[in-house]
Amino acid sequence: MPAAKKPAAKKPAAKKPAAKKPAAKKPAAKKPAASTAKAKVPSARMTLRETMRELEKAGTAQARKTYARHGAAEPMFGVSFATLKTLLKRIGVDHELALGLWGTRNFDARNLATKVADPALLTSAELDLWAVEGGTQMCCGYVAMLAAEGPHAAGKAKQWLAASDGQLRSAGWGLLGQMTIHDLTTPDAFFVERLEYIAKNIHTAPNSERYAMNMAVILIGCRNAALRKAATAAAKRIGLVDVDHGDTSCKTPAAAQYIEKSWAHSTSKGFESPAAHERSREPQRFRC
Repeated sequence: MPAAKKPAAKKPAAKKPAAKKPAAKKPAAKKPAASTAKAKVPSARMTLRETMRELEKAGTAQARKTYARHGAAEPMFGVSFATLKTLLKRIGVDHELALGLWGTRNFDARNLATKVADPALLTSAELDLWAVEGGTQMCCGYVAMLAAEGPHAAGKAKQWLAASDGQLRSAGWGLLGQMTIHDLTTPDAFFVERLEYIAKNIHTAPNSERYAMNMAVILIGCRNAALRKAATAAAKRIGLVDVDHGDTSCKTPAAAQYIEKSWAHSTSKGFESPAAHERSREPQRFRC
């Protein structure tokens, strides 16, 4: 019987700790590699000189011709909006750079400036200057978007719409349209008054303002159900708006039809209004 106890001698099998050898797989070198990769994620801030160099490198003759037909003036490189969007992703919000870019007076630099600027930091005087110096419908439209996203929206809209300068008035109509999306405190009565003014004056307004006024009617009609009704009625009274777009393929949309299409699209996506739909997206100046 004592021989039967021999199996106990198999205790050496407990030497399974040898199986712990995988623990040797703790390569101490792997952790440093991970931390090094994380350190490379933040990118260095782009200077004004570097940004201008990137813009110049990306410019094309064809884009310069296209922008010139839309009213853009030299100096400009002719940078595509796809490239501007790529640069926006690299830069993010950099208000100091935006001011520097605007100061170059370069068309492409100013387009980029409106994308990387911080709306909360633009002063009232800077907004006035940018609106006057914007020059084209593109830049003016972006300045209007910046104003609508910042603290001066309501005051600037009233000031610009009452201005004697046509460039400021165009920016004012653009700002009014953007306020329908971003400003939830202004009462509907404010927009109804502007609809009445547009209906009476759009056909005799300067060519440079008519497109912006027509777009304001559309955006007012996209704010909520009550203004949809008021804007649609105004649009039907106005009828088609004649705008000379020069040597471009741009067209002036029929406001009443555009309003209906916008509502159909947004409500099919589950939004209570086109304005609510737009607020769910990143700012339009980032997208185009």
